[in-house]
Amino acid sequence: MAHSSDEIRGVLLQAGEERVLLPNATVAEVLARVPVEPIADAPAWLPGQITWHGWKVPLVSFTNLSGMGEEKVVSSSKIVVLKDMGGSEAMPYFALLTQSFPRLISVPRDGLLADATEEELPVGVKVRVLLGDEAAVLPDLEVVETMIGEALANAA
Repeated sequence: MAHSSDEIRGVLLQAGEERVLLPNATVAEVLARVPVEPIADAPAWLPGQITWHGWKVPLVSFTNLSGMGEEKVVSSSKIVVLKDMGGSEAMPYFALLTQSFPRLISVPRDGLLADATEEELPVGVKVRVLLGDEAAVLPDLEVVETMIGEALANAA
């Protein structure tokens, strides 16, 4: 299926009450029913890690991290494994928690509008956007990656 260069391919996932829009190129895999190993002394937004293709991948609850709600790992949770944008050799992947399967979407470049109604954005959010009649947040993946690195360094 060919896509016009006037479209942006993305993955829309649910994080609490918010929708999170990720660039399709950052998503490595979507998983279900994966055991989560807790990390001692980690913040609540870092409920643990998963083993994926031989890697220990930190799992982030974006809802908890951003302060936009509270989310826990349950048996029906889905996990979206993302490629680390910073090119870290020590942590080339991290994962986001969601309660439903993400949705692949194509957004016309002129259909992605920044929503500047909020003066201060939640932690880890780069911008709020409007996708037609749907609202979503674009996470600041660099900030999230930095926070993960700091949390892991401070954990036991």
